[in-house]
Amino acid sequence: MKTDLSQKLSLCSKLCFAIGGAPKEVAASATGFFLQIYLLDVAQINAFQASMVLFIGKVWGAVTDPLVGFFITKSKWTRIGRLMPWMVGCTPFLVISYFYLWYVPPFSGGRFIWYLGFYCLYQTLITCFHVPYSALTMFLSTDQKERDSATAYRMTMEVLGTLVGAAIQGQIVASAHTLKHCPTNNMSAGYLGNSSGKQVYTIAAGVIGGVFVICTVVMFLGVKERDDPYAPKTEKQVSFQQAFVLVMRHGPYLTLTAAFLFITVAIQLIQSNFVLFCTYAADLRDHFQNIVLTILVSAVISIPLWQWFLQRFGKKTAAFCGITVSKLWILPFTLMLVFIPNVIVAYVVAVSSGLTVAASLLLPWSMLPDVVDDFRLANPYCKGHEAIFYSFYVFFTKFASGISLGVSTLCLEFAGYDTGACKQPPPVVYTLKLLIGAAPVAFIVTGLMILLLYPISEDVRLRNKLCLEELR
Repeated sequence: MKTDLSQKLSLCSKLCFAIGGAPKEVAASATGFFLQIYLLDVAQINAFQASMVLFIGKVWGAVTDPLVGFFITKSKWTRIGRLMPWMVGCTPFLVISYFYLWYVPPFSGGRFIWYLGFYCLYQTLITCFHVPYSALTMFLSTDQKERDSATAYRMTMEVLGTLVGAAIQGQIVASAHTLKHCPTNNMSAGYLGNSSGKQVYTIAAGVIGGVFVICTVVMFLGVKERDDPYAPKTEKQVSFQQAFVLVMRHGPYLTLTAAFLFITVAIQLIQSNFVLFCTYAADLRDHFQNIVLTILVSAVISIPLWQWFLQRFGKKTAAFCGITVSKLWILPFTLMLVFIPNVIVAYVVAVSSGLTVAASLLLPWSMLPDVVDDFRLANPYCKGHEAIFYSFYVFFTKFASGISLGVSTLCLEFAGYDTGACKQPPPVVYTLKLLIGAAPVAFIVTGLMILLLYPISEDVRLRNKLCLEELR
């Protein structure tokens, strides 16, 4: 069936929509790869305090997701839409909170409170941006192919954003973590706490803040938010509480969320511990920024491949096959990297990891609109509650990521992590190998087993599409 021309998106609209999602990933990439080592070795708070900052911040961010989703459902339509004012309004404050997250205050006694406060504030504001942005997918077009296409553009740009974030952060701050600055007697590496080490992180934060502002302006100028076209015109209303209960009882949503929750936790574990692993466990501290870039370049290149694959074989098949095949390919090389650190093996692992990252980014966001459509058919009078799906999906994944980050950093504390040291004791090295190798594999296998239960096959998706067209 041909796309209704009134619902067809122009290339410019898709690009501007995709650009709007890039800065969030730029900042997420920088925090994901570098915040843990920054707190430990530059801000020089101890491992327990760093774990509390990461855990509480992530959990707080997760808690704010449903709250923001609730307020979005209560928002009135304006001249620029219902979702756009949220994104535009929070951007200036978001940039300020992000900058101060990477600023080392002149006092040392209260640094834990400083970073905890600004990380929680940053998580709150990024939620105010990301929940309406992700829900905006449903208000670009009613045509599934157009939404899938816009999502593919978005994921490509977001992976590019992740690449840019890692490149900006990695290349600017790499000098703060190279071996040549370390003292020969393995005492605390004081250079990491000096003004030069602090300054490079502040510069990187300023650059990323500028990227956030520019991309948000482009999205605002190039994207038109459409009013809710999905529900029949009726006076019957469903409250937020009733809608929440209905969503939490919707089987396809629970299955999809649970599956990608485990997969996301696995990727988060690798991302947050990768720089530490390269620095202290694999003797690759001079290569980590280039290895990170290799992962992300591989992800960018493979996004179009996964988009073609899901169109050809269906989204469930693409999700299961993509993550399974890439992990089966990467597993032996990961084990080699853990037990026999080698630069060539590290780059092979990086390329394979990029395939998994691309699949885990593209596929859940392509599948969520199909879950919303399936819910629409089961509950045709439940109008204006799309934000519940997106906010609680992010809530569950953030909450699980927060727990995994907090636990992984606590494991380093119990293993005897020496803040600021150039070398770590053997238990820390062993712990990093577990966090990079065995733990992510276990989480990914669990997620794939749950994904087998996902009920929306390609036939079901096409049937839902026809039924929705009749409903409208």
